[in-house]
Amino acid sequence: MPRYRTLIPATLAIAAALFASGSAMADTLDATGHLEVTGKWTAKTRGQALTPPMGWNSWNAYRTEVDEEKVLGAAQALVDSGLAKLGYNYVNIDDGWWLKRRTSDGRMLIRTQIFPSAKLKGDSSFKPFTDRIHAMGLKAGIYSDMGRNACSQRFDLHSPNLPEGTAAEREVGLYGHVDQDIDLYFRQWGFDYIKVDACGLNYYGPDEPVVKSEGYRAFAPIIDQSAINRTDIPKVRALYQSVSDALAKSNADNDYILSLCNWGTADVRQWGHDVGNMWRTSQDITPEWTRMLHTFDSAATRALYAHPGAWNDPDMLFVGHGDFDENHLTEARSHFSLWAIINAPLIIGYDLRKAPKSLLDIWGNADIIRINQDRGGHQAVLEYMSDDVEIFVKTLSNGDKAVAIFNRGLAPAEVALTAAHLKMTGTIALTDLWSKDTQSFNGETLMKVAPRETLVFEARGARQLAEGLYLSEIPGNIHVAEDGVIVPQPDPMVHRMISPWDSSRGGGSRAAYTGWGGAQADSTPYDQNLQVAGHPFATGIGILAGSRMEVKNDGFTRFETQAGVDDTTQNLKDAVVFQVYGDGRLLTETKSVYGELAKTLSADISGVKVVELVARADNRTSDLPLIVTWGDAALKK
Repeated sequence: MPRYRTLIPATLAIAAALFASGSAMADTLDATGHLEVTGKWTAKTRGQALTPPMGWNSWNAYRTEVDEEKVLGAAQALVDSGLAKLGYNYVNIDDGWWLKRRTSDGRMLIRTQIFPSAKLKGDSSFKPFTDRIHAMGLKAGIYSDMGRNACSQRFDLHSPNLPEGTAAEREVGLYGHVDQDIDLYFRQWGFDYIKVDACGLNYYGPDEPVVKSEGYRAFAPIIDQSAINRTDIPKVRALYQSVSDALAKSNADNDYILSLCNWGTADVRQWGHDVGNMWRTSQDITPEWTRMLHTFDSAATRALYAHPGAWNDPDMLFVGHGDFDENHLTEARSHFSLWAIINAPLIIGYDLRKAPKSLLDIWGNADIIRINQDRGGHQAVLEYMSDDVEIFVKTLSNGDKAVAIFNRGLAPAEVALTAAHLKMTGTIALTDLWSKDTQSFNGETLMKVAPRETLVFEARGARQLAEGLYLSEIPGNIHVAEDGVIVPQPDPMVHRMISPWDSSRGGGSRAAYTGWGGAQADSTPYDQNLQVAGHPFATGIGILAGSRMEVKNDGFTRFETQAGVDDTTQNLKDAVVFQVYGDGRLLTETKSVYGELAKTLSADISGVKVVELVARADNRTSDLPLIVTWGDAALKK
């Protein structure tokens, strides 16, 4: 089905209620200090995720039918195949490892029938297992749930590896045991990574049949996947924050990764980068092409919300299965390429003991991995979009660009790649990172892209902005501290496929993941071209009033932009004041502006470490989104 590219109304009754309850209409967020200038980079920097995590996870290969032999076999295959040397160093156990929670002291017990090395006299411990993983030069990951019960206890009732015992013994999730479990998993057992699911917060309400049939203790849901207004966002965030805090206490060496897995709910795209090292942007991926489109879309336009230390996660790789198996190598390469270009974690989910060379060659493409693992940490920006073809461009730390040309459809496409897409000029050299062929062009070049194919190139050439960088080229250096979104709304841009669980029953898939109205690079928050008073901007940042962005400055001396209220704004009443701060000091600002040409802002940022861009609504009277554009925003020498 086609992707929806239209502007949807944002008026919601709840928005009016929120404004009415505030003490003032003018920047309601201001009254609570949310727009308070900090003068520093406030984004999360804890944990070992300066580049997107890479490794292997047991779920897509085995679901709960996991055991020690399979996991160690995968670890050995990573080493023997050379994948470990390329960065695949996390070996993660997913659901199915637990036996029960001991009620005398709350300690988690391991199912030693499937992890025999964990059996100790009178107890169980994963320390022998993690020691063996570490001895191979790898790192070990474990799985839990944020609630009392895990996903398998709801969806895999046939499994032989479900927790056993009384209702209390089968409560194997973190809820009520966060500090105890995190200390056990990391300080005592030696794990380096934890994936924290959210089924326990969603599927164990008192009216759920499984609660009655299995004798679970009911947990009133705080997540409703079909209705954001029925999700307790602050509580969900606070629970995950408690895990982050426990990890900081149990890991003085900072050697851990926290993977948030609440499937794009609870507006996690807005706060995930402040709590975890990676956060799921959608429900589970399955090995079908349209499902891959669905999960990819949920992360593909969120470049401004990811940065070194914190990454958008459209779920684990399904290369090797279904539409991405060894008989569908075009689709498999596309899947892998798309995850790489948007800086998604590269987590393999396949029985590596049986992997054919054709699949190993995909996971082992060192050039594609290098793009994903580039230290600059800039997620690719969507520079051309249609229902048929998309062009993503990523700035690399050496100044080169990576570009992915993605044919989403079933017909061949002829695509014009332009210098403007790359923000380059003059002669541009391209290297195909799959075929290794090279070519060069001036202005534009035509590419023939097969159905479902993704071409990936590394581009070298002169920058369009010779003396600096546009902000949209360096999203990894931007922290969207406040994006001005007052009422979270589902994002209609995500591909909607036939449900892999419900088929075509019911009324069909609907937009589910919040993010509509979030900050965008080279686009408005609602997927329109940037334009102020009839003047278009090919580059810039689109965001809402009531926003604050932190920008790292790596030696540039000037910040310049043309800022104004975007022509596509839904709010036709209110004006905006634009402000630029350097390390907490006001450098320049505009008067209140609306419905007029963009205002030029120029500031000396010599010696400044963090530039803050603030757009404040001036005496707000409307509850409609006030869309603003930081046109041609750039750091210059």
